[in-house]
Amino acid sequence: MPVYEYTALDGGGKKLKGIIDADSLAAARQKIRHTGAFPVDIRESTPVSRGKSERKAIGFTLLQRVRQQEVHVATRQLATLLGAGIPLVPALNGLIEQTTNPALKKIIAQLKDAVNEGNSFTAALSEHPRLFSKIYVNMVRAGEASGSLDVVLDQLAEFGEAQQETKARISAALIYPLVLSLVGIVILFLLLTLIVPKITKVFADSQEALPLPTIILMNLSNFLGTYWWLLLLLLAGLLLALRYVITTPRGRKIWDRLKLTAPLLGDLNTKLAAARFGRTLGSLLQSGVTLVNGLRIVRNIFNNVLLSETIDQATEELEKGGSLSKVLRGSRWFLPMVVQMIAVGEQSGTLEKMLVKVADSYEKEVETRIKALTSLIEPFMILFMGVIMLFIVLSILLPIFEMNQLIK
Repeated sequence: MPVYEYTALDGGGKKLKGIIDADSLAAARQKIRHTGAFPVDIRESTPVSRGKSERKAIGFTLLQRVRQQEVHVATRQLATLLGAGIPLVPALNGLIEQTTNPALKKIIAQLKDAVNEGNSFTAALSEHPRLFSKIYVNMVRAGEASGSLDVVLDQLAEFGEAQQETKARISAALIYPLVLSLVGIVILFLLLTLIVPKITKVFADSQEALPLPTIILMNLSNFLGTYWWLLLLLLAGLLLALRYVITTPRGRKIWDRLKLTAPLLGDLNTKLAAARFGRTLGSLLQSGVTLVNGLRIVRNIFNNVLLSETIDQATEELEKGGSLSKVLRGSRWFLPMVVQMIAVGEQSGTLEKMLVKVADSYEKEVETRIKALTSLIEPFMILFMGVIMLFIVLSILLPIFEMNQLIK
């Protein structure tokens, strides 16, 4: 069934905008009039003749205006409607009416259209891969196969909201030190390029021998004032070179290894990866996805070649009849606690519960560690700024003291 975008006027002359599905343009106009509004402009958004590839393109365009939080809310609303015994198509229709984001409305209308045409809900979701991840699609597939789609959608909403909340907490903890560092760098740059040259010009005109700190300060100030653009070019060049190196297989491996072994950050990244692994795989298993398929999906969430290779080895071992804990025990990238919890879960048949506990534990630890690290940045930045300011002040005062000595 085609979907139409419309602009209409209500009884009071107020302009209304929305979307509506109908068999034809005339039927769409009639539906709008039944609501008590007068249609001004109606345009087809998703013609029936459009194929799968075109729907993907539309989904990508609309994605730019859809936030993941809105997807989580829509998922929970759909789970509630299905849990109340409402069939999928009427539930999607009700979801369209509840959704306020026009872009998300169009995507839900396209999902409803695809299901009306006889496609499964999983197939409809897979036409929008940029909005609905592999994890999302595979959990829905398991829910459709088991007849518990409402339960799976509720789990998906909780999983998505938990992930979003974790990211928000980490981002909030990092914003303050980043802003503090940026402000400090800007203040120092302005001080060295605008204020210091005016003060040190007096010393340069005196033609007296200047102390070493003053000479260093003057040269640094002149260099920054003249060649600041060169520093920006060098920084941009380094970033581009690093980006190019990361795109090569060997460079990417070295970079990913560095992320897991760097002081302070390496341990933090390892624990964050363990939390994401436990949360994602646990949610997939709870939804009825098999362990092998779950591992194939999870390997894509790390954005780390070394971790993905370990998961590939674990998948191969499982297909041969081995155990997940055995493979992970031989890897240095998975912490001993993770391996022990997985081993206990395999023996007791509660692997998904153990994985969720691992995720809960490491998410709290990561958050605590980030707060501790960011709390150290503030005094470090204050100390750093204090040392720089002390150097500047001494560099300016030393020549003044020497001049006073000469006058005496």
